[in-house]
Order: sequence, then C-alpha cells, then structure tokens
Amino acid sequence: MKKLAFGVDIGGINTAFGLVDENGDLYAESVISTKKYPSVDDYPAYVEDLCQAMHALADSLSFEYELTGIGIGAPNANYHKGTVENPANLWKFREGDPNPDESRRIFPLADDIRNCFGGVKVLVTNDANAATIGEMIYGNAKGMRDFIMITLGTGLGSGFVANGEMVYGHDGFAGEFGHVIVERDGRECGCGRKGCLETYVSATGIKRTAFELMAKMSAPSKLRDIAFGDFDASMISAAAEQGDPIALEAFRFTGEMLGRALADVVTVTSPEAIFLFGGLSKAGKLIFEPTQWYMEESMLLAVSLVSRASASSSRPLASAEISVTARITASWTDARISSSLGFI
Repeated sequence: MKKLAFGVDIGGINTAFGLVDENGDLYAESVISTKKYPSVDDYPAYVEDLCQAMHALADSLSFEYELTGIGIGAPNANYHKGTVENPANLWKFREGDPNPDESRRIFPLADDIRNCFGGVKVLVTNDANAATIGEMIYGNAKGMRDFIMITLGTGLGSGFVANGEMVYGHDGFAGEFGHVIVERDGRECGCGRKGCLETYVSATGIKRTAFELMAKMSAPSKLRDIAFGDFDASMISAAAEQGDPIALEAFRFTGEMLGRALADVVTVTSPEAIFLFGGLSKAGKLIFEPTQWYMEESMLLAVSLVSRASASSSRPLASAEISVTARITASWTDARISSSLGFI
C-alpha cells in the first residue's frame, strides 16, 4: 500500500496543504484562508476548518493508502513541544481584549491536529525550517551539509543547517533571521520591536516601502491609484515589469536590505548555499539581482557571479549562482515542504 503524508504550510494569508509520497510527488492539494481567523479566539474555528478541509482532501483520492504522518510548518512553531507560540502575524488579541495575557497565545497545534486524525503522528516546526527540511530531502540542497533557507512571505522566515543538522537551539527557536535589527528605531514589527528585517524584506515590507516612496518621490506611478487596503506585493511586481519607477525602486531597496543582511550572516555561518523561497521570490530577477549585487558588495570575500536558469519544471523561476562562498537560487512549491516531516 502506498504511503502518503500530509504537508501543511500555515502562512499569514492562506494555509496550503497537500498529500505527498516519499519521493515528493504531490497527489492532491488544497488551501484555506488563515486571514479569515485573525484573533486568538478564532483559533479553535481555524483548527476545525483546517481539519475538515484536510479530511475532504484525504477522502478525494481514488486509491487506498496509508497516512504515515502530518508535517506542519507554522510561524513561531516549537518543534520540541508541538506548539505555535506567540506568532507575530497570527491569532492576535482583539483591540480592547480584557485579558491580553501572552500565555493565551501558545497554541497546542500538534495535539489538536492529532486528535482530528485519530492519533496519527504530527510534527510541527517553524515554517521556514519545514521549507529547509523539504529542500534538503527533495530539492536542490540534497547532499549539502551547510546552507540557509530564507522564506519571503507575509514575514521573513529562515532555517539554518550546519553539519547536516537543523539548528533549533536549546528552546527550538533558533534562526529567527527576520527579527534581526537592521534599522534602529525603524519600522514597527509584529513582534513588538522596531527595525526588524522582515518589516523591510517581505510581502508586507515591500508594500510599506512602496507607499513611503510614493510620499517621497514625484515620479508618476500606477501604484498611486491603488488604496492601501487593496494593495499587495504582486501589484508591485507587475508594475516593475512595466518599468514603473516607484516599483523598481521598491525592489532595489528591498534587495539592498536583504543583500546586506545576507552578507552579514554569511560571515558568521559560511554556508554552501542560500535558498530564497516564498511569494516574494516569485518576482524573479526583480528581487534576485539587487539582492545579489548588494550581498556581493558587502561580503568579506570577493566572489564571482554566474547566472543560470533552473532546469526543473517545479522550480520555474530564474536563479543565479554566487560561486565560492554562497549560492542564491529559487526554491520550490509550498505543498511539498512540510510533508517531509510526516516521513520522519
């Protein structure tokens, strides 16, 4: 009987999930809204919705199979405890909540999903760590022992592999690259601090950058006609592809912030490769080229730059290689990344 695992990727906007085999082949996938459940009190309804949607997807397959496990990637997930703890962009307190105790925002996600599936093994880890493990098992990082995964979504996540092992730290929360301070007293972050990298380098970060640029620059732009609430990062990509000066500058600035931060982390970790993954990476060369340029400019050692197109259809974006010290390449689909945990 074929063995399948569920992979679940919880993002700030949507939750994607799919059934995957040990070779990484995807048999079915679906999505529900995460944004529909914004508050701490909405969490039980979110779990119920997710469980129902996962069962519906499982029942849709026309052949018998064994469900070996469920792997979940989520922001601020604790691999050791199976919990999601105080996520910056999920299940927040409503304004005026009479009991804003942060202990209420520790969510026993592994136990809740396990109860929905009759005790099937459930492992939860940081969403970026799930992407890292998926890349190590199924993707371009096969055989690599030292690399970094950067996920560019609603926020900025990261996963670090050293000597062939995920770096979790003593409490399970190592590798929060999105929350290094890149601008003292800078933009407010959902974590409560100011100037975190993810407030500049993420889908929400580049949106904030575009609106700041529209206030500072007089250049004409299609983006000026879009209300903030209707605005998303894909619109900036589309405008940049058409040569919009505001959009192009937004990507240049975003690449500058990311490239310089990556140069610093390379100095500390000396990885073989750095993988960029997530919605913002779909902008292709718009984000890769300035990131590469500013990373190279800021690195301790000079490196040569070699561009190449990805050969795999599951990695449709152009990628570029920084040889000698680090490589930046497009990573792959959300549906597979967490399933690797289900086979552990």
